[in-house]
Amino acid sequence: MTDGATAPGCPGRPSGSGRSSGSGRPRRRTWRAGFLRGGIELRQLLRNPKEMFGHLANVIAALLIVAYVSDEVPGTQVPLAHLMLAGLAAYLLFQIGLVSLPQMLVTEREEGTLLRLRATPGGIPAYLVAKCLLVVGTAVGSLAVLLMATSLLADGPLPRGPEGWLTLLWVTLLGLLAVVPLGAAIGAVLPNPREALALLMLPVMALLFTSGSVFPITSMPVPVQQVASVFPLKWMAQGLRSALLPDSARTAEAAGSWELPMVALVLTAWAVLGFLLAIPLLRRAARRESGSRVTARQRKAAQSGAAPA
Repeated sequence: MTDGATAPGCPGRPSGSGRSSGSGRPRRRTWRAGFLRGGIELRQLLRNPKEMFGHLANVIAALLIVAYVSDEVPGTQVPLAHLMLAGLAAYLLFQIGLVSLPQMLVTEREEGTLLRLRATPGGIPAYLVAKCLLVVGTAVGSLAVLLMATSLLADGPLPRGPEGWLTLLWVTLLGLLAVVPLGAAIGAVLPNPREALALLMLPVMALLFTSGSVFPITSMPVPVQQVASVFPLKWMAQGLRSALLPDSARTAEAAGSWELPMVALVLTAWAVLGFLLAIPLLRRAARRESGSRVTARQRKAAQSGAAPA
């Protein structure tokens, strides 16, 4: 039985016709609780200058990189800075889902959040909904600031016409759906916040440089291109390039085209995989939590000087 399901024969309700409506209300409560929690966390983020600066620092770094690149994409008249901007925009979304989210989850697990959720009906699904809302809000806001800032300050590209904006929208949302549940699943199994960043950054940085996010992917050896095409970052960057760059830039793609159907297919496959992994792993992590474990971790962190003041 899933979290929040209503058992048949519930007092005061017919066991037959009222079952579907009885099971629907807990689901609605789960979604409502998730959105309320996500809204609260978004407001807390906006009121936290340190966290806001952390997200804006990525935008500033991308702006500085784009401002100082003057070459063109080989075989085209498209500025290399524009290609890099599309790739860095995709990496920004990817990093928030695959690095920032797992760190948040591990930190909150250490603080006992998952232990409290274990005793709450529908707590794990609502928690995942809230984190998805938080990450989507953060990522979309960061992307909007990046595109506007580069357009105003470094002649960066913007989507061309309604079709370009529509492509930007669906690639962004589908890309986030591909990485946010996966990030939640990773966060459920990482050991602790101090090791989470070290374990995540090396593979994430490797993907940044091999997925065509910084250099044209055709400049990479074919085996590297094949490995990169397994992961969502390559397809997120390719989809954003199709929205931001002129059609002449297609010649720098491995297939010589944007392959938007393949972009949608690969990102959808990663989204489904992530959702299939995230909730079971979060439930497993919650079941393994206990008051003694949380207390022991906090005592160990305090002894090492890592506990918050």
